Amino acid sequence: MYQLIKPILFQLDPEKAHHVVFSLTKWSKFLLPFFFGSKTNSAEKLKREVFGLQFKNPVGLAAGFDKNGVLIEELDALGFGFIEVGTVTPKPQAGNPKKRLFRLKKDEAIINRMGFNNEGVDALVTRLKAVQNKNIIIGGNIGKNKDTPNEEAVNDYLICFNKLFDHVHYFVVNVSSPNTPNLRALQDKEPLTHLLQTLQNENLKKSTPKPILLKIAPDLTDEQLLDIIDIVHITQIAGVIATNTTLSRANLIDAQKDEQGGLSGKPLTQRSTEVIKFLSDHSQKSFPIIGVGGIHSAKDAQEKLDAGASLIQLYTGFVYEGPGLIRRINEGLK
Repeated sequence: MYQLIKPILFQLDPEKAHHVVFSLTKWSKFLLPFFFGSKTNSAEKLKREVFGLQFKNPVGLAAGFDKNGVLIEELDALGFGFIEVGTVTPKPQAGNPKKRLFRLKKDEAIINRMGFNNEGVDALVTRLKAVQNKNIIIGGNIGKNKDTPNEEAVNDYLICFNKLFDHVHYFVVNVSSPNTPNLRALQDKEPLTHLLQTLQNENLKKSTPKPILLKIAPDLTDEQLLDIIDIVHITQIAGVIATNTTLSRANLIDAQKDEQGGLSGKPLTQRSTEVIKFLSDHSQKSFPIIGVGGIHSAKDAQEKLDAGASLIQLYTGFVYEGPGLIRRINEGLK
């Protein structure tokens, strides 16, 4: 079905197409289980226990698609094993000026410079409270507002953490988006250790602490990746999501390749897998990794898992291949 409407959607501006898809998905909520609710997606062989949570299958939706938690139950009906919302910030913000989202059709990729556009953490909490299916595993991806200086960033992350705590199952600390000025500087060892340790200390005050993960960029050097492993061990956070979008433009052929922003999709497939394998091998598999980046097929997903990922997430592959990709990956893994 998706392949029939995809040519029409791809004639629209990407951000407008995104909103059209949201409207269609909301409208067809009760039809989704009929078209996509395959028993494959909940087969016993696909179940995973990772950082203490039970996942019905290992295929999740990456942050950025449903920043404000508008379609959680609808996306669950498509067969995802878990949904990650955000990136969310304490205060609402409009993000960067439009146009800020670009399809690179020849490369099967997307460039975005959205800039953490979201309605703010309070609006997200309101929607999460309204979710009726309490069995859906939801992750909360948290960030800082653009106008918050880096030396005060920890306060923004704490605000989001505490407000979301009762409404999500795990947290993701996003310091790797290239579209908020100076954000990636927080990936340096000293500020990152401070940020994660502060969040972990707050977490440990709770009666039942929740998993905290770190989302990293694919552009880190081997030395920086070794620092990430060290930081995970020091702070005892639950794991890592590898990877966010890249600033690299190597081997692209599409005319829009020079647009500023983070690149996702097929050009990222190999690099994200390399990062996963490096982290897994050099940490002796001491923490879980969620693999994301350029997953457009069951083969791509299996390569991420073989490299050391415990779970995977889709975004750009979901845009290009449609909801059927979830079932195809799960069938391949089963």
